[in-house]
Amino acid sequence: MDKPMTLTLMNIAMRSPERGGAILPLSAEPLGCGCAAPMLGLLSGCDGAPSRNILGSYFPSWMVCALVGLALALAARATLKALGMLEELPVPAVVMLAIGCAGTFAMWLIWLS
Repeated sequence: MDKPMTLTLMNIAMRSPERGGAILPLSAEPLGCGCAAPMLGLLSGCDGAPSRNILGSYFPSWMVCALVGLALALAARATLKALGMLEELPVPAVVMLAIGCAGTFAMWLIWLS
C-alpha cells in the first residue's frame, strides 16, 4: 500500500533509517510575508559598490580611502619618531593601526557622504 502524497519539496536523510536515523521532510509552503520583507530589505542595499575613475580605471572607493588611511598612519609614525614620542607609546603598532583606521573612516565620511 502506497503512502498518501504529501506536500514535501524533498526529504533529507539524517544518517540512514536502517541505523536509527530519521528522514526530515522539508515543506514546500512558500515563505510568509514576515520572512520575505526583511530579505527584500537586505537585498535593496546591493545596488553597486561606489567606485572612482582614476587614470581611466575604476577603483573601489574603499581601496582609495584605505590608501589614504595608510599614508596618514605612516605620516603620523614619521612625525612621532621625529618628535621622540614613538618610544613613549605603550603599543605603537596598535596606535598606528588606530590612526590608520580613523583616517580611513574619516576619508570615507568626508569623500562619500
